[in-house]
Formats: sequence, structure tokens, C-alpha cells
Amino acid sequence: MPALPRRQRRRLLLITLVLGLVLFAWQLGSTGLVDETPPLFAASARAMAETGDWLIPRVNGLPRYDKPPLVYWLMGLVYALPGQEQWNPLGTWAARFPSALAAIGVMLALADTLLRWPQPPFRAAPAPTGAPADASPTAPERPCLTALTAALAFGLSPLALAWGRTAVSDSLFSGLVALALLLCWQAYADPGRRWWLPWPVLGLAVLAKGPVAVVLLGLTLLLFGWLQADVAGLWRRLRPLRGLALTALVAAPWYLLALHSEGRPFWDSFFGYHNIQRFTEVVNRHLQPWWFFVPVMLVASLPVSPLLLVGLARAIGPLRRSWCPTWPQPPAASLARFAACWLLAVLLFFTAAATKLPSYWLPATPAAALLIALAAQTGWSGAGGRPWERWAWGLCLLLVSGLGLVFLAAPLWLPLIQDPEMPTLASELRDSPLVPVVAACWLLAALLGWITRRRCPPLRLLALQLPLVLFVPAALLPLWSVGDRLRGEPVRRMAAALQREGRPGEPVAMVGVLKPSLHYYSRRVVIYEGIGVEGPINLADRLRRERRVGQRPSRPEEQPTVLVVIDRTTAGAPFWRHLGASELERAGVYRLWRLDRRRLEDSVAMLRRKGFAPDWQDPRPERY
Repeated sequence: MPALPRRQRRRLLLITLVLGLVLFAWQLGSTGLVDETPPLFAASARAMAETGDWLIPRVNGLPRYDKPPLVYWLMGLVYALPGQEQWNPLGTWAARFPSALAAIGVMLALADTLLRWPQPPFRAAPAPTGAPADASPTAPERPCLTALTAALAFGLSPLALAWGRTAVSDSLFSGLVALALLLCWQAYADPGRRWWLPWPVLGLAVLAKGPVAVVLLGLTLLLFGWLQADVAGLWRRLRPLRGLALTALVAAPWYLLALHSEGRPFWDSFFGYHNIQRFTEVVNRHLQPWWFFVPVMLVASLPVSPLLLVGLARAIGPLRRSWCPTWPQPPAASLARFAACWLLAVLLFFTAAATKLPSYWLPATPAAALLIALAAQTGWSGAGGRPWERWAWGLCLLLVSGLGLVFLAAPLWLPLIQDPEMPTLASELRDSPLVPVVAACWLLAALLGWITRRRCPPLRLLALQLPLVLFVPAALLPLWSVGDRLRGEPVRRMAAALQREGRPGEPVAMVGVLKPSLHYYSRRVVIYEGIGVEGPINLADRLRRERRVGQRPSRPEEQPTVLVVIDRTTAGAPFWRHLGASELERAGVYRLWRLDRRRLEDSVAMLRRKGFAPDWQDPRPERY
């Protein structure tokens, strides 16, 4: 199909940009870092900017081999800007900038692709000529609306909203994978496009999270080439061998420099643990059933998950019993099929992985957005449509209405919320106007969806989406602020007390509930220990023996006290309660103690006689 005029495309992309800024950049730095992973990223990036060491991320006095450096570099560039205390006091604007940038970039890339290559609508019944249903040359109805609904289907995904505002590498990685895949399809659809564009972007994705980017792109292209019955044509247009050389040219230098600098520890941690072991073994108790990503897929596309299922079924098309594709599609009209293969590649790969996390589904959300928008540009009222296809829109409206009613009935279920770190959360939400605002936004979306249900299909999806865009600044972000005030602010107050009460050279520890944000906000090396009886034994032994940047071993005679941040529950344990600590500050569930190390040593000696021993030197790949 012919592309839209340039002026019309620019206007639609400007609208998409504004919506993306509302969803992902509005009040980006108004709340603190969410424990536990984001502060580790933020502290590492800030350390890069402050020390000038841009090769290896380091946090809390230790090297951090978890992820490649691209996300740290982007965060660090913002941390290097002057005046942080004035415009970035909580440190979150700089830390969340790469995630928000990537999410907005995906919205623009999805909209631009559909504006340049409008896709023919699916047909419920075969065309009179006998052509396959979704190969019909029918012109799309209002392609601008389809492009906008695709961008919003991604931006309003619960997964994209959460990770697009979180200071980790997932959103950046997923955005770069999405851009590389869209560029691959564009090069296949249009021989005039430069074949090499996807491959440097893929190299950046490898620098964002690792070689899994190459696997996802390769698996997507294999599935698409098979289903399209055009592996040879895809190979000719994308030139993958040359392309992978470009990818290696972008990504390999850092890996080689890191190996040269760090040697075996980097190899064992990054490749051995964070890539191979995560795929082959369950780590950090993230054991899930094999079908885990099916409900994640449905939740990630709420409230229009039925449209995703319709779009996926239509895009794959009929297969022979021999599992061979029945017909190819014209390259420029194959975007839905490509998106289906993209989504299935993510589903198959991470289903095969032993370790499963909801964030692993994030690379599939742009593909899901394409399938939703392309399914929604076709009506289901015709007699040729399958019953379940005709019911899809009604199911979407029922989901939106049901969620609105659930929020309206919040006083009935809010008392069930029990969070030991936020004991007053339920009462604060019950007395707040925010929950009724949430219900109003969702019920308005349902009302507009019912009113426009007989209008052109893209318009009715857009009518449902726009109130949900309003829901983000009007309700979701204020609710996020409530959670930050109850859960994050007490840790920041403890960090301020550490800076105020700490003596020169006095070590700092946190036991019980472990919050890396304490290290980030206090700018102190923190010894972290859990709730077990080994906690005081490990703490005493580490104070005597552990060495890391910013902390040196010492005897009680040299440094007689230690500052300990401890939560209320752990403070009641017998092996902590009888240490005679002086309480200096309290905030939320946390207490700041000053412990006499000699008394700590005496207590530890008793525990050792009972058979307990330190275990802090046992291998822990994710220590901080």
C-alpha cells in the first residue's frame, strides 16, 4: 500500500510523541528509586560519571557484571550533567531516562512503520478470486488511526508502563530489539531500504543485555522465512553474514576489553551465570511452570487481550497438516505475519529457559501491539467472520467494564492488602480520592467503547485507549507517589541519618530487609546481611576481614562501633535484641542503631559455640 503524505505522517508522529511523553516522561523524577535492582543500576552509572571509569560498572565497592554497559553509559551521561541537586534531587530522572527514551522510541517506530507501509485489513472470508483472506489488496481504513492505536497498544501495556519508568536495562534492550526487528522487516518489504541498518542496532541491543538479542532476532527471522515460504528472499535482502559482522563490530570491543580487564570473574559471572545458567537452571528461586508466559502475554495486553488472540490467529494463517506454510504474502503486506513470528520467537525461547520472569516478555510487547492494532482495523460484524472473532470486541469491553467495577468496589477489597513495609497503605488508599479516579477512567473507557462500537474499527479502539492515557497522569502516577512515600521515603530518611550521625571511618550495615537504595542515597558502602542467625556472625567476621573499595577490614580496637539499619521485625530477633544497641533514628519500619563491636563479638562467640558459622564467603553471583 502507498505511504501516507509526509506532512500527514509528521503530524501523526508529533501526536504520538506527545502521548509518549505523557505516558513515560511526565513526572519521571518525582519519586525515588524502587528497590531492589534499580538502585544498583543507578549507583553504578553515577559512579561511572563521578570516577571516569566507563569500562566496568561498580556498585557498593564491588564490580557489577550483571549487564553490559550501554544502559549505564546512558544513565551516566545524564548524571554527568551539572546541577543534579536542583533538577534531579532523587536521582531518578537520570536513572529512568534510558527506559523512558526507549519506550517512547518504540511508540514512534511502530507508528512510523504503519504510516509508511499501511497494511491491508484482514478479511473474514476468502476473496472471490480464491486469494488467501489476509492477502487481500483492500485499502486500510484510516491508516493514521491504525498507526496511533498500535503505538498506544504498546504504551498502555502494563508491562511497558512499568518497565518504561524503571531504572533497569529491560526497556532499553526491548526497544533496541524492536527497532532492529522493524528495520529487518522494512528491508524485506522495501528493496529500496538499506539492508545494513538493523545490524548496528542489534549490536547496541547486545551491549544493552547480551547475546540473547541475536538469538531472538535470528529465531524471529527463521520462523518468518519458514511461514512466509521465502527464506531465500529474506536471506538475499538482509545479508545476515555481513550483518552479523557489523553487529560484532559494534558490540565485541567492549566484551574484549572487559575480558582483558577482569578476566575469569567477568567470564564466569556474565556468561556463565547471567546467560548460560539462567537459561539452563533456575536461579534466585524464579521457578515457574512451562506455561508461565501465556498468562503473562494476556495480562501484558490488557484490556485488549482478545484482540491480540484474534490478530495472532489471523496473522499465522492456515497451515497444512504437514505443518508447511500454505502461501506466501507480498513482502510489503506481511507485517502482521512478521509480528506473529516475533511474538512466537519470544514465547518459545523464554518458555524453554529454566529461569522465568515477567520482564522477559517485554521484547514481545511491540509485536503484540502490532497484532492488536492490525486486528482492530477490521470489523467483525460480517457474516463471514468466525463467532469468536466477532465476540472479541465485546470481550474487550467487558474486561474494561469489569476492571472499572472492581476499582469502584475497592472499599471491599482494600483491607486485604497487607504489606509489612507499608502497614498504612490500605487505610490511605481507602481515604484517598485516587481509587475513585482510577475507576472513573476505566468506566469512561468502557462507556466510549460501547458508544463507538459500531463506528470504524480503529476509531473505536482509540476511543477506548484515550481515557486510559488520562488514567496514567491522573491516577497511576499519584498512586505510585503514595507507594514511594510509604516504602521509599523511610529508606531515604535512614540514608540522611547515616550521613548526619556517621563518624569518620565508621562502617555501615543493613540487616533484615535489604535495600540497595540505602547505599545509593547515603553514598556509603553498606554491608548487607539477611534475617538468619548467621547475620551477626557474618557481620562481625566481615568487619574484621572483608575488603572492598571504600571499606577496609578493622578490629574492634581500631573501630569500636558500627551503624546498623535494621527493620522492626528483625530487631526483635533474640540474636539482635540483646546487643544493647543505641537507637539514633527511626523511620517507617526501620531503625538506626549504633552497635558496640565488642558486645557484638561476645554474642557471636556464643553463637559459634552453638555450632553456627559464617557463610558470607560462599559463592553468591549477585552479591552487592
